[in-house]
Amino acid sequence: MNNEFTAQMAPRRGRWHLYVVLLNTTERWPEYNFGQVAPVPTRTERAEALRLLGFEQVPGTEWRWVEDSETPDDPTSPVLLIAATQVRPVEGDA
Repeated sequence: MNNEFTAQMAPRRGRWHLYVVLLNTTERWPEYNFGQVAPVPTRTERAEALRLLGFEQVPGTEWRWVEDSETPDDPTSPVLLIAATQVRPVEGDA
């Protein structure tokens, strides 16, 4: 069984949020609110947030950043940045 998941981080309501995507389940996705608009949370802050949620970044993976728009199909819409990486449950947690 594959125990890897995708963690994503994006601003929501003006604050950075990190969440772990749990597909094919009715479980609530684990989420962490950084409570800040700026600066973007550091790698260390992201690792700590993941740890608090019971996850860790998969060794050898990097955070990938993509650009989206707040209003789909509107080229004048403000840009929304989304970061993603692969994570796994921390050993001993479950």
